[in-house]
Amino acid sequence: MSNQKEKTTAQAAGMNRAKPYQLVLFPMNNGATNVYYILTMNFIAYYANGVLGLALMFATTMVTVMRLFDAVTDPIIGALIDRTNSKFGKFRPYMVIGNVIMIVSSILLYFGTRIIAPDMQWLRYACFVLFYALYVIGYTFQTACTRSGQTCLTNDPKQRPMFTIFNTIASLIGMGLVQFLAPILGDRLGGYNSANFFDFMIPLAIVVSAVLTLLAVIGIWEKDRPEFFGVGNKQEKVKLKEYVAILKANKELQRLMVAGAGCKLAFSIATNMTVLCMLYGAMMGDYGGLYLPMMIVGYIFSVPFFLLTVKTSQKHGQKASLVRYTMLALVMYIGVLVLLLLWNQGVPAFNLSLRSINVYTVLFVLFFGIGYGAYYATADMPIPMVADCSDYETYRSGQYVPGIMGTLFSLVDKLVSSLGSTIVGAAVAMIGIQTLPDSKTPYSSGMHGVVLILFCIVPMIAWLATLWAMKGYTLTGARMKEIQAVNAVRKHAVSEGMSLEEAMEKWKTYEDVPEEFRQE
Repeated sequence: MSNQKEKTTAQAAGMNRAKPYQLVLFPMNNGATNVYYILTMNFIAYYANGVLGLALMFATTMVTVMRLFDAVTDPIIGALIDRTNSKFGKFRPYMVIGNVIMIVSSILLYFGTRIIAPDMQWLRYACFVLFYALYVIGYTFQTACTRSGQTCLTNDPKQRPMFTIFNTIASLIGMGLVQFLAPILGDRLGGYNSANFFDFMIPLAIVVSAVLTLLAVIGIWEKDRPEFFGVGNKQEKVKLKEYVAILKANKELQRLMVAGAGCKLAFSIATNMTVLCMLYGAMMGDYGGLYLPMMIVGYIFSVPFFLLTVKTSQKHGQKASLVRYTMLALVMYIGVLVLLLLWNQGVPAFNLSLRSINVYTVLFVLFFGIGYGAYYATADMPIPMVADCSDYETYRSGQYVPGIMGTLFSLVDKLVSSLGSTIVGAAVAMIGIQTLPDSKTPYSSGMHGVVLILFCIVPMIAWLATLWAMKGYTLTGARMKEIQAVNAVRKHAVSEGMSLEEAMEKWKTYEDVPEEFRQE
């Protein structure tokens, strides 16, 4: 009886709640794209440089160049999503089409380019760029739906934070699988610069990503319908030039862009394979004994933080959770930085080793584990917060434009995260290394300073940017409840025949909302 009453109250208030299986399956879309993301961010430079023989700086810089290409594709694809309302839904077509494009482009990029004769190197360069660009289009098609699709999946403030947990689980299935298998297969198949490594990893990525995409489509199937889109029954065609005005007016999205970019930059550099090869292999001298165990340590420490972030988000809002645990990560990484400053090659007391435990190792595991757990739990938190910004835009202007909201956020997110590979490539080149270090690369002069900067200082600066951006972010948990209530009463009025303009004029603040539409 109480469940029925709760359901009726939620429906009256315009509450759109997802079923448990929907909350679990839809984030698999992010897992599907992250399979390709980790391969591209961490290994495509190895392929271009080691297998195709392309210049090192070209290989690492192309990651950033292609993210700049996203500056064009992101808003265009976001606009297409907002204008789409097919029998197959608004989001599902782009999820499926995007995955198919990535399958085709990956085959061409990692296998087709090798068919080109070495004496036609110019053609290898040209095809590498072309096939990489095709991959970017497919990736943007699918990844844009992760952010924008949440708006129709649920608007319950208690459910949205749970997306972070299931999104991480999905990422671990996809991205984590690649991260775990890469060092094992790299040793057995000739290293990250070998063709054999990619002969195994690319088909595996294609299969895993396709399965995760299918699960995500099932997850959003029932919610990918017009009745879950925005306030009005009819979706207006928003012109491209109006998106500039939307971004300019939506200060919350601007701040979230900065915060999200900071989180992603910290994550992409601190987990970059080249950086970890220099840290665990060249400096500490035991890549095989440290990389996977330290990754496991990070994941183990992450578990309680995921539970804490959800609890904090449900009680105080997602902003409070992001700020609290980003601050903790920043404090812990000060400890990591100090330990790396004390590192002394050849002195066991000042080296990380899991084979012979010392005080240095214990402190490193604690500082790194807590810091990694805190920031890994918040790394994807800005994604569900995009849905809050989209609902705020509906409240502010009446426009339901989740596609452009998601891709505007994604644009900055991708541009900044792509800097990771370029920064790493430039740093390595500056100390005179011509080939990206792998697990077998010996220590050379300059690596210590590079690791200090890339593993600690750059992420810490990124976290400071996140904290600064969140200082003026107003979409707290309490504020989102008010926004959802206003949107709910407007949507009800429009469904009863009132125009959207009249509804927006009549109900402007939470105080205007009738009691039955207020969310407790």
